[in-house]
Amino acid sequence: MPQEKLILDGSRVAQDIKDRLYPRVERLAANGVVPCLATILVGDDPASATYVRMKGNACRRLGMESVRVDLGKDTTTEQLLETIRRLNEDPAVHGILLQHPVPHQIDERAAFDAIQPEKDVDGVTTLGYAQTAFGFADYPSCTPAAIIAILDYYKIPIEGKHAIVVGRSPILGKPVSAMLLNRNATVTVCHSKTKELDRIVGLGDIVVAAVGKPRFIQGGWLKEGAVVLDAGYNEGNVGDVDYEACLAKASAITPVPAGVGPVTIATLLKHTVDAAEKYGIAASES
Repeated sequence: MPQEKLILDGSRVAQDIKDRLYPRVERLAANGVVPCLATILVGDDPASATYVRMKGNACRRLGMESVRVDLGKDTTTEQLLETIRRLNEDPAVHGILLQHPVPHQIDERAAFDAIQPEKDVDGVTTLGYAQTAFGFADYPSCTPAAIIAILDYYKIPIEGKHAIVVGRSPILGKPVSAMLLNRNATVTVCHSKTKELDRIVGLGDIVVAAVGKPRFIQGGWLKEGAVVLDAGYNEGNVGDVDYEACLAKASAITPVPAGVGPVTIATLLKHTVDAAEKYGIAASES
């Protein structure tokens, strides 16, 4: 008999995370603290605006505060840094998210690293990446953390497995590689210069697609029974894997949408609540 396919339903995982956040938010409110996420959007990219709106709505549904800061497309690095400094100094703000990408004239790394580590709930600072690599980050990058959360929710083994990560960005490919390695997977990281990519992907028990190209990972590349986690989201509601073709070979796969995306947002909310619990009550009592 053919093996039944496991669709890794991110909406279900996200709801589980949020269900466990509700009582924590209520306890904080009883202590006079409302977890607050500040989002910064630079420019007028419609997809980024949609993501920011979704994150704000998710906060409100959970009883959290959301502060949205919109900056023009001609904003300079220094103007953005000043906005971040102001939010760093605001005791009512527990987490800061700078929506990626930013316009070309801005030094994105300088902007990310200006976020106070205690408020880096999106896990984008250089320090946060180093802590993730060492395995003790309070707030690892949200999409990598979401991928691990999905594997854990569905009790998919990581230890001893060969994980292939296609993509090496500092907020996705690299940190998820470190997190998988810390969970005792053997990790191979592939990128645009990798030769024989199809052959290497075919070695993977776990395949993470984080390349930013629609339907890039082909079903014929996969080992029979591989677990596929698609962290991509491209125009037309498609991910980085050819879903139907990969579904035929995989034992488990995340859909797009309703896969990694909802869990990423739920993880961001969790990190903000974590920060409010760690720093918010102390600030309210001082």
